[in-house]
Amino acid sequence: MIRWSEDQQALRAGVVAWCAALNEGHLARDAAATFDPDAWKLVRESGVLGLPYGRRWGGLEQDLLTTMYVLEGLGHGCRDGGLAFSVTTHLVSVGVPVQRFGSAELRERYLPGLVDGATIGAHAISEPDAGSDALRMRTSARRDGDRWILHGSKAFVSNGPVADVFTVYARTRAGGGPLGISAFVVERGTPGLTVGPPVAKMGLRTSPMAELFLDECAVPAGNLIGRPGAGFLILDHVMKWEILCSFIVNVGEMQRRFERCLEYARTREQFGSPIGAFQAVSHRIVDMKVRLETARRWLYDTAARLQAGENVTVDVAIGKLLASEANLASALAAVHLHGGNGYMAEFGLEADLRNAVAGTIYSGTSDIQRNRIAAMLGL
Repeated sequence: MIRWSEDQQALRAGVVAWCAALNEGHLARDAAATFDPDAWKLVRESGVLGLPYGRRWGGLEQDLLTTMYVLEGLGHGCRDGGLAFSVTTHLVSVGVPVQRFGSAELRERYLPGLVDGATIGAHAISEPDAGSDALRMRTSARRDGDRWILHGSKAFVSNGPVADVFTVYARTRAGGGPLGISAFVVERGTPGLTVGPPVAKMGLRTSPMAELFLDECAVPAGNLIGRPGAGFLILDHVMKWEILCSFIVNVGEMQRRFERCLEYARTREQFGSPIGAFQAVSHRIVDMKVRLETARRWLYDTAARLQAGENVTVDVAIGKLLASEANLASALAAVHLHGGNGYMAEFGLEADLRNAVAGTIYSGTSDIQRNRIAAMLGL
């Protein structure tokens, strides 16, 4: 059980204080599938985007656990699931790899804008024929003097339509396996880079998504993150952060949903009794609580072990599987518990359900996580 310090609690409370303003109009934004620049401005002012970054670049210099604790508070207070997803995507996509692996020049050039949020980040990993199987990527990069020439396409780029800078993963050595992939910072507006139109999707509608096309796109040699061939190592680091940060937000959402369902079960009466008196309802709420606490403890325990330098490959896969499926089960239970009201858009629970489906797909599907765990067990 983690004992959060007064400073950590104050950081979380400081971000949560912005949630009432972030929630204004969230259902209308979801219905229209729009990213709201004014809401993003509030996110910037909250300071949440600077949590894991050094003070040198305007950040708050917090560790992973503290960052997650504050993000859980954001998930609990912010009803706009798409906006919260855009926040975590921005946090980990460019800033995390540049701060950890980038040159001093890259850090000075990009981190101040990313920390402030004036520059929006996204990462381009998946491809039409290579989703969870990143080693199958076909996007290539070849050295040409003081430039790298990128060619290929990327799919499912969250924040793509509004991003100012992308981390693009590309193959720099044919047949090189994990050592044949490299990571590059590519700015919007670079000749040869085309960002496709927003893609309509089932949930997380206020977090815009697009395809990315690279047609002989030339980037400076200095925009390589780390060394050639280090892309898979960088991606592994980024994905650990993405899973832990994204799904601790879902834990906050599950906590809010649980509290809402518990109150509803205590106050909603049918057949002369609160519906919570019926075993079918009470057991559903108990299951919500068990899933919530299991996901929360697993994610924080994994983060603590990662900070301690331990190998958490299996733990991250288990955490992602647990949290994503717990969130989906929680969202579905909430809709059922609220009956007709749960099915109505105005109550926001159906949006929670649509959003939760995405968690079982992005960052590696549930089936991929099971395959990964099985492989680590020697199966």
